[in-house]
Amino acid sequence: MVLSCKPESTTLPILGHHDFITSYESGELKTDTVFYTIPKFQLENHLGSEFGSEQLAGKIHIADFFFTSCPTICPVMSRNMLALSEEFNGVDNLAFVSISIDPRHDSVKVLNSYYQKLGGSNKEWYFLTGEKNKIFDLAEAYMVSAAEDPHAPGGLIHSGAFILVDKQMRIRAYYDGTKDDDVEKLRTDLEWLIENE
Repeated sequence: MVLSCKPESTTLPILGHHDFITSYESGELKTDTVFYTIPKFQLENHLGSEFGSEQLAGKIHIADFFFTSCPTICPVMSRNMLALSEEFNGVDNLAFVSISIDPRHDSVKVLNSYYQKLGGSNKEWYFLTGEKNKIFDLAEAYMVSAAEDPHAPGGLIHSGAFILVDKQMRIRAYYDGTKDDDVEKLRTDLEWLIENE
């Protein structure tokens, strides 16, 4: 993978609710910003190992929420995530995380089979499963939607977002994982974040 040599004026915001802490130092009022971060979590990956925020600490990561039997947007999202994971394969401190919102069906074995069928070679792309409530809470923590809906195709609804998260677990941007223009913007922003983190 070759990073772009062109200078970029890109900057990425830090998303989510911010808190402010004020204090006096040497008689001067100082204000520090406390940025929102993804809270600690623990799930299980497609290899049957525990995986969560601890394994992502100090890494940039791209996350999405999906399910393997999704009849609508997930196949497109998975193809686009596969392309990104292959393009950035081997980049230090970068991970890809696809979190299933259908733990009843998407067991470790099913997720591993799904990963194998995609044919990717990036060992830093993880497919995660766990308890339903934990997963839905995690989607909320990533500030995207995920819920059961008996009227939706496949019985579940979820965001089609790819979520770019920096090494401090701060959300930097969202992209529509089904749209080529958004995925291209993610490529550019990811290159910038890799070079500037």
